[in-house]
Amino acid sequence: RNITWQNQGRKKLQTSRTIPSSLPAQQTEQNMAPKVTTELLAQLRKAMRNSKYVQESIQAYIVPSGDAHQSEYIAPCDCRRAFISGFDGSAGTAIVTEQHAALWTDGRYFLQAAQQMDSNWTLMKIGIKTTPTQEDWLVSVLPEGSKVGVDPLIIAADQWKTISKALKSAGHCLVPVEENLIDAVWTDRPQRPCRPLMPLGLSYTGISWQKKVAALRAKMAERKASWFIVTALDEVAWLFNLRGSDVEYNPVFFAYAIVGMDTIRLFISGDRMTDSNIKLHLQLNSDPPAEEKIQVEPYNCMLATLQTICAGLAPKEKVWISEKASHALINTIPKAHRVLTPYTPICLAKAVKNTTETEGMKRAHVKDAVALCELFNWLEKEVPKGTVTELIASDKAQEFRSQQEDFVDLSFATISGTGPNGAIIHYKPTPETNRMLSVNEIFLLDSGAQYKDGTTDVTRTMHFGTPSAYEKECYTHVLKGHIAVSSAVFPNGTKGHLLDSFARSALWESGLDYLHGTGHGVGAFLNVHEDPCGISYKTFADEPLEAGMIISDEPGYYEDGSFGIRIENVVLVVRAETKYNFKDRGSLTFDPITLVPIQTKIINFALLTQKECEWVNSYHLKCREVVGPELEKQGRLEALQWLIRETEPIAKAH
Repeated sequence: RNITWQNQGRKKLQTSRTIPSSLPAQQTEQNMAPKVTTELLAQLRKAMRNSKYVQESIQAYIVPSGDAHQSEYIAPCDCRRAFISGFDGSAGTAIVTEQHAALWTDGRYFLQAAQQMDSNWTLMKIGIKTTPTQEDWLVSVLPEGSKVGVDPLIIAADQWKTISKALKSAGHCLVPVEENLIDAVWTDRPQRPCRPLMPLGLSYTGISWQKKVAALRAKMAERKASWFIVTALDEVAWLFNLRGSDVEYNPVFFAYAIVGMDTIRLFISGDRMTDSNIKLHLQLNSDPPAEEKIQVEPYNCMLATLQTICAGLAPKEKVWISEKASHALINTIPKAHRVLTPYTPICLAKAVKNTTETEGMKRAHVKDAVALCELFNWLEKEVPKGTVTELIASDKAQEFRSQQEDFVDLSFATISGTGPNGAIIHYKPTPETNRMLSVNEIFLLDSGAQYKDGTTDVTRTMHFGTPSAYEKECYTHVLKGHIAVSSAVFPNGTKGHLLDSFARSALWESGLDYLHGTGHGVGAFLNVHEDPCGISYKTFADEPLEAGMIISDEPGYYEDGSFGIRIENVVLVVRAETKYNFKDRGSLTFDPITLVPIQTKIINFALLTQKECEWVNSYHLKCREVVGPELEKQGRLEALQWLIRETEPIAKAH
């Protein structure tokens, strides 16, 4: 996905080594050494030849990033690619052959991956013209007639198809390895989490799980599907109006569901279904109508149950599943009985927030703004004293957020980077890289929270002293891009990727750019990155934007070794009133729901148009009018004064 999703907080699962190598030696000495993988790779290569795990030796083994649910953010027990390679960013694929070890990742992570991997590994930079695809690279290094192995439960079916086809045409073959080979060499692998569940009432969800199941069955009937397989964790959580904490920062839990026309099976482990609130919520103790009765089965029985269902299918019966599901699951369904779609009806319904969810998201963003007004007011006083580090700023942001009602957790690891660390797109401060904030450097803070009524994700870039002319110029180009997206008016049916160049136009004019997408969907007290919509230059099967969708608007600019700039709001897609209405299509625009002042000290006003100045003033007026009363109500009067100062109207320089 584009950018800004990572994780900090309860457990420091990951350690990013993240000061750019272009800095002077004394500044990079504090980097932690990369993970030494020589012995692990030797053990893995041994397992690749061991008949205990493979029928015949395999010449290469693929280690994808995800888990069995193709999640972006994963539990510690599923961090297999990080374990074998040392690189722990949220996206990447490792491939190990007899002689080589290579890792593919995107522009968010080039610096981090280079620092976290030892000399056994070759970094493959996705998006750079000279970088081979995984398939092409395998074909170039493998001996004739090789077997390439992968865990079929972890690899998405579409990836399997692509790699399998390319290997086949070159005389090799992709084979399923049922026992995960990383698990075989990972002696101290953590247990799979199994934490308590939280039922969400109608005041948060706006619609009961029973109605959601009925709506799903209506979609199934349209597709003539008798069965629907729910594999994505956020889809299970959304469908049943439940939340969990099995994955850090994502309020989800490990489960699958199989919905038939008159049956519901929920596959979930542990004793969490014994909780009386959960039993009540799911009607487990009562005698509901047959079509609302939930059969609870163990998490690990899902594949066996699916096999049984598929064995008993009538000739024309169909089973609907996401084409992003694992190869193992899709392969279980006979070809003639499969209905595959890139996005499921749950995914599409979940993306369009109902009135209750929208109001909840707005409330969550007001609370978040209160916390950030407190934080930035505090930073302005403390930074000049030279006592605030990136980690202190990050912890302080969490402290202020946790004082707000219905706060549950952060929504990703706080990205708190000053000066050169801000140029690392997915930077996360560690004790080794922790830098002191100062009045001489730009500070970038990308952070968010999970509240029971909504999920937030906001980036602000601040200077606590006097920014240079170049810093102001870059910041203003980024702001112009942010405003261009936020104020865009476009016809119904437009896909987000068409808006991506709006965000880049001002940067492109000066020969600048950024290596990440411009926006991602945001869940309602769910994952901070949510399909199926987004704004990105990367061609992906995004769905058209619709009123009620919530996405981020976050262009940036990063000068390696110097500074990073990003301005991010979460915005709601709303209907736009236009003078004309071509072919009755109707138009859409965005309404910002993040309400945190954008620092005007770093703006070069001469570069803004009158219209852009008016956008800033009207945005700041909204911040003042909506967040001001809440700060007052909470008795946070000093932060209120800060808000008033920061939202003073600006005028275009002549």
